[in-house]
Amino acid sequence: MPDQEVFNRKSPASISRLEEKARQIRATCVQMAFDAHEGHLSSALSCTDLLVALYNGWLNVAPDDAKNPNRDRFYFSKGHACTALYAVLAERGFLPVQALSAYAKTGSATPNHPCRHALPILETSSGSLGHGLGIASGALYGLRLDGNPARAIVLMSDGECNEGSVWESAMFAAAHRLNRLLAIVDNNGLQAVGRNDALMGYTSLEEKFRAFGWAARTINGNSMSEIVAALSEVPFASDRPSAIIARTRAGFGVDFMEDQILWHYRTPSPEELQRALSKLGQTPLHKQPSHA
Repeated sequence: MPDQEVFNRKSPASISRLEEKARQIRATCVQMAFDAHEGHLSSALSCTDLLVALYNGWLNVAPDDAKNPNRDRFYFSKGHACTALYAVLAERGFLPVQALSAYAKTGSATPNHPCRHALPILETSSGSLGHGLGIASGALYGLRLDGNPARAIVLMSDGECNEGSVWESAMFAAAHRLNRLLAIVDNNGLQAVGRNDALMGYTSLEEKFRAFGWAARTINGNSMSEIVAALSEVPFASDRPSAIIARTRAGFGVDFMEDQILWHYRTPSPEELQRALSKLGQTPLHKQPSHA
């Protein structure tokens, strides 16, 4: 397992370093979207802080032992936001930084939705929303039968919670008391064609998960200190699965992209690319001199 005590004691300097990493990941996502002319940029930017925190001290998984049978199983259910996942995996050494330059190219390890056949370190392919929580719940149930101490973590979108399969999985996980299961909902408030509240009703996702038998809490999902604090307290209950409702802003970190529905599909122009990189103050990972 990861050194949970060290993670619990993240100093202000460590939080600042994670925030700096998150800015570089965002710069990388913007560059990848521009290079490949692929959208879903706002969704990637909203969940970047969550991925950076998970892969920098909390997840029990390592690049040199990525298939350890006792590893944590991480399921990136909101597969459309995969630039953020790829960038974090590259920054942590799970795949070559050069692979980011091949994003969305035919035959690459980094297609525009994650594919386990293209990138075997993934636990599953994703992009068809509503599947991640069910896959994770079933896998964890099987691991528990085998006496395996692994945890399962799902990062999903709030729009994905429109799917009935999410709540079927939530019931299953609660019924079987899967306390090693963590669902993180990137609650940025936007879907492809509108705002969640207008489309699905003004209801609380935290209350919904609690009603389905989970221990749940809501945090600021773009605050690194709040993310680290919440992860440090997982599981929230000894006999129930945990849910973190991470309130984020779509396009976070690039002011002219924030909370704008059009950036779900739009890709930046050359001028917008430079504006975004200037705002973030970071050079994309795959545009560093050694990777030029």
